[in-house]
Amino acid sequence: MKFVIATEQLNYLINKCQNIVGQKSTVPLLSNVLIEAKGNELVITATDLTIGIRCFTEAKILEEGVTTLPAKKFASLIREITSVNLEVSTNANDVTEIVADSSRFKLNGMKSGEYPALPDLMGAVQIKMPQEQLREMLFRTAFAVSREDDRYTLTGVFLNIQNGKASFVATDGKRLARTFLDIDTDPSFSGKYILPLKAVDEFINNLEEEGEVTLHLLPDRIAVETERAIIHTKLLTGEYPDVSGVIPEKTNIVLSLHREELMTLLRQIALFVVEATHSVKFSFIDGELKLDANTAEVGEGKVSMPVNYHGQRLDIAFNPNYLLDILRHSKSETVLMGLNDAFNPGVITDSEDFQGSTAASTPLFVLMPMRLSEEIG
Repeated sequence: MKFVIATEQLNYLINKCQNIVGQKSTVPLLSNVLIEAKGNELVITATDLTIGIRCFTEAKILEEGVTTLPAKKFASLIREITSVNLEVSTNANDVTEIVADSSRFKLNGMKSGEYPALPDLMGAVQIKMPQEQLREMLFRTAFAVSREDDRYTLTGVFLNIQNGKASFVATDGKRLARTFLDIDTDPSFSGKYILPLKAVDEFINNLEEEGEVTLHLLPDRIAVETERAIIHTKLLTGEYPDVSGVIPEKTNIVLSLHREELMTLLRQIALFVVEATHSVKFSFIDGELKLDANTAEVGEGKVSMPVNYHGQRLDIAFNPNYLLDILRHSKSETVLMGLNDAFNPGVITDSEDFQGSTAASTPLFVLMPMRLSEEIG
């Protein structure tokens, strides 16, 4: 195998693939990436047997062939090379030589014959959509996925397709994110899929602002295909819980909040919460929102901002970091917060159409309240 390629292009390609490679794989070959040179194309494949990725780019192929190279070493080396172009060649013993101007490097590879092939997608349902839309749906939900392995089905993003609409849901029991996307598919088609978080992160990393993406849907796996890459993943097994009961059907109080200003105050007040409580008291009074945190270990913080609230004083406690996460994954300059009382979840959305009802296909976030303690009061 022998090819010439721009260093920047090869570096980009390897970075897209190397995150898939396991840190401590029990199968040595899986610590490598598969490199194929054929026609006028260079293809790099990586897999951990659950998730797999194939990335493509044009290259000047001087001799077709295939080998595998240790992913981390190869990526680190290419990242440090400053020459504009590289010449890469592999001999019969799978020793790969990389020539960069006057520098020469040799990496020992492994035979490619036993490298796992990515699964066939024959019979998959295909749905096309703009890359940017799918990326946004995943970005706005993945942060709420549970990191606790004992809640297995909650460790993924739930994709539910029915009536020509795709809904994306993620929750860890303390917060919830839900988005919707109209899709071009047969309205009679329906399917439910739980996407592993690692795969979702790779989808987000590989989807771009322009271009189209094709979803390949099978009962036990899903693949995302763009012009430059295809990513496969097995699905999580099990039944995703019905989360509709967590989302308030209606909120009686709807408040408009300046997103950046609230984020600044939350970052300040979060410095005064401790691991045991993680809560800040939100006090809504006439025309004002006050945030208060008071702990014996740290001290006391009090901040405030104007808000369009008029009525009896309402006190509710939230985890400030969870609310910050929600605001980071919102888009608009202003967000709307729906509340009922101190004991029921709050609803946050950047949809201008929100008037308190959550029945419509509105992108929203749900945040569970925390106990109001004397310490933060």
